[in-house]
Amino acid sequence: MSHFAVIAPPYPSHYQALQAVAGQLLERGHQVTFFHQADARQWLDDPRIGFCALGASSHPPGSLQQALHLAARPHGPLRLRRLIRQLAETSAMLCRELPDALRAAKVDAVLCDQMEVAGSLIGEALGLPRISMACALPVNREAGLPLPVMPFGPGHDLRLYRGTEQVHDWLMTPLQQVIDEVCQRHQLPGRQGLHGCLSPLAQISQTLAAFDFPRQHLPAYCHATGPWRRSTAAGAEWVLSDQRPLVFASLGTLQGHRFGLFMRIVRACRTLNVQLLLAHCGALDADQQAQLRNNGATWVTDFAPQQWAVQAAQVVISHGGLNTVLDAVAAHTPLLVLPIAFDQPGVAARVAYHQLGAVLPRWASSRRIAAALRPLLAGPCAGAGTLDQALGQAGGAQRAAELIESAVASDRLPVSHDLERL
Repeated sequence: MSHFAVIAPPYPSHYQALQAVAGQLLERGHQVTFFHQADARQWLDDPRIGFCALGASSHPPGSLQQALHLAARPHGPLRLRRLIRQLAETSAMLCRELPDALRAAKVDAVLCDQMEVAGSLIGEALGLPRISMACALPVNREAGLPLPVMPFGPGHDLRLYRGTEQVHDWLMTPLQQVIDEVCQRHQLPGRQGLHGCLSPLAQISQTLAAFDFPRQHLPAYCHATGPWRRSTAAGAEWVLSDQRPLVFASLGTLQGHRFGLFMRIVRACRTLNVQLLLAHCGALDADQQAQLRNNGATWVTDFAPQQWAVQAAQVVISHGGLNTVLDAVAAHTPLLVLPIAFDQPGVAARVAYHQLGAVLPRWASSRRIAAALRPLLAGPCAGAGTLDQALGQAGGAQRAAELIESAVASDRLPVSHDLERL
């Protein structure tokens, strides 16, 4: 049996998805340990998973909250630059401390979140098998396709794609400096950006090929397994008030503080006379929650059983987090996406491209939100059900664990013709 290290950004959505894969590996008798700063342990709720704390001096206990606060409010050039520098500093810390930590733990292979370069770079430096895991949209670049952080789809002038790539790469200069320093220190070949740090052994994504934009040039060792989920309670404790349509609104764990946006959603739903279940992930205080209820929200809660909620709802309102969107797609529930940051504009663009719902800017008024909700409440979207076959064949966390085992055992990932590729 193998000991797997997991290196991922300390964000709840990433840990939630990777825990599902880790659970499948544990069921097969393997050992799994997450490596990061001490505060990241809070996102692990499976006691079977190990955790190794790093960065005691540079990232001491209590420091993650400040980083999450910055990640939740990335708008504006100064905030964005601060966020990128903070992410680069975290990658640098991991690159400094992972070699000794992985050796001491006797790790056999590394599961590397695509959004954190440290796992792949240090895994390569130590000669360990490494598998790239895409919790968010895959960062693999391809001519004629926009970056996953861009709010548009294929079919535009190639100069637009090249221009946005140049701006993106300039903004990411602090991270590129870390990559260059680590490659020089460990005598690794140079590489460019997140996409240059992907594993040549195996790349596994929860983004279905049928949900992504059409791709032509992915390597054969890229596989899409669909959503990585653990079985959850069915949500039987929730009882709908009446027969009115239900709207479920969630902005994820990082964006649940956006009281103004929630209020516009509440007022839009009140106009349409629908039930609204609003989950703020613990980011709103008691007074804010009371105001939302007083303005028409049927339920305001910290967390709701998401898979039940997206199945029970007639429409899901989301910030475009990939986990929520894929759950809604699987449930055939139309989406209204109000993207905020990171890959959310790219997820929203794919929702629009595949006709799975509607997209509005995050500053949309209550009137615009109500106008977008009205046709979604009237019936299924044109794209509803088009991903069913891909979802049924993908395999989820269980298939991801099988592919990981195969990659580590053979040191190469055979082409799998029964799966949708990325």
